[in-house]
Amino acid sequence: MALVVICGQPCSGKSTAALFLAEALKESESKQTVRIIDESSFHLDRNQSYANMNAEKNLRGVLRSEVDRSVSKDNIIIVDSLNSIKGYRYELWCLARGAGIRYCVLYCDAEETHCRKWNEERREKGEAAYDAEIFEDLVRRFERPDRRNRWDSPLFELWPHKDGIEKSSAAVSDAVSYLTKKVDSKTQDVKILQPTIATQSVRFSEANSLYELDRATQEVTNAIVEAQSQALGGPINGVSLGQGLPTVNISRSVGLPELRRLRRTFIKLTGQTSLSGPPPPSDADSAKRMFVDYLNRELGAT
Repeated sequence: MALVVICGQPCSGKSTAALFLAEALKESESKQTVRIIDESSFHLDRNQSYANMNAEKNLRGVLRSEVDRSVSKDNIIIVDSLNSIKGYRYELWCLARGAGIRYCVLYCDAEETHCRKWNEERREKGEAAYDAEIFEDLVRRFERPDRRNRWDSPLFELWPHKDGIEKSSAAVSDAVSYLTKKVDSKTQDVKILQPTIATQSVRFSEANSLYELDRATQEVTNAIVEAQSQALGGPINGVSLGQGLPTVNISRSVGLPELRRLRRTFIKLTGQTSLSGPPPPSDADSAKRMFVDYLNRELGAT
């Protein structure tokens, strides 16, 4: 039914706003089904998730993939994360458009000094907080939402330091009204995004495919390492990955560095091929079959 993107500086009150919005939606007359997607949904540590650009990119890919799988015309999804990069907010907007649902951004507009103070207070209390260097880097790279951008509109703004955040806050109430209002031919103040031909024919995003590919190949690698450890250096007559999946045909010991190299090469080759040919596999089993075929060719040639 809708996708809500929570946006703001680190420690600006985004999670509080997400919880109050979810409660208000559940208590509304329409009794909406609401789900919050955030880092804690995947037990991810905020400092590790933003430790470097690769970690941050992986985090966005995981969240975006979960949003892609979850959006529908029957529920409201709230994405509670920094969502600080405008290009990433555009990608989330595209997912909403592809699903043919409503979309809005709830922005916690707080000054850096207040966010920095709140982060330090959390650290002193032993609560989850950002390391100082990571906090400063995130603050520096934050891209404010602009209601003139279609992916930042409609924009509902909260001012946590000045007004606090409550379930009755004007921005929360306005967002609930926008998300639950019944739409008919005369309604003009609520926009339901319309999917294009491209978004209808390709439901799996590239990020989702690469996420599945990364996870599936790691599971195959782990299975090989586990099988070799149980063999205690003895001969291995193939590694079974489960019913319906091919067997990894290896007859010699394959070290973890070699497996990691083969895995990186496979992911790189698959990504390059998808630029001019078929897209990467969008489900785990397909990815595992492709990776096993690749391993059997590479390991069989040595």
